[in-house]
Amino acid sequence: MPDLPMPGISRRGVLAGTAVTVAASVTPAMAAPDPVRGEAAPALPVTFKVNGQARTLTLDPRTTLLDALREHLKLTGTKKGCDHGQCGACTVLVDGRRVNSCLALAVSHDGAQITTIEGVARGDQLHPVQAAFIAHDGFQCGFCTPGQIMSAIGLIQEAQAGDDPERIREGMSGNLCRCAAYAGITEAVLEAHNTIAGTKQERAA
Repeated sequence: MPDLPMPGISRRGVLAGTAVTVAASVTPAMAAPDPVRGEAAPALPVTFKVNGQARTLTLDPRTTLLDALREHLKLTGTKKGCDHGQCGACTVLVDGRRVNSCLALAVSHDGAQITTIEGVARGDQLHPVQAAFIAHDGFQCGFCTPGQIMSAIGLIQEAQAGDDPERIREGMSGNLCRCAAYAGITEAVLEAHNTIAGTKQERAA
């Protein structure tokens, strides 16, 4: 059937007008800005004691404790490994307890006492766990070592280490070592536990 002529309007004009109408009805909805994602969250002041020193930061509330330590305080001994709480490379102590800092929001630990690998030695005197890791070759590439040491210190402080190697392996299972230096790590934790326990007994006597 032939196209019927429409006075003053061509077929091409009708099609073009229809396209403009459809685009006008769809485009605003697609291009509308997301009010939630488009607005930056207000920064918040956060104060904690890191390695015995009071530190105050102004942070985006979404900042992890790991990024606060590494990016804002330049304490890069704490490593970013998987960034999903699965490898333990970012382990620090928060009020004496082991925490995967990549999963912890900095603002949620306002007022906390935080210990990183930079704060465990006393000057040139290594922490017993550090010394034991060296003595028993508890590391190879060294990337996971800060987290391993912090986890071991926490395990001993929590009285969860004991003198059973299997118990130590279970307690340290949240810290992965790509180089598989697990035998040396277990021996190091065992020795450090005995050293710390012996020191406590000497002081008590």
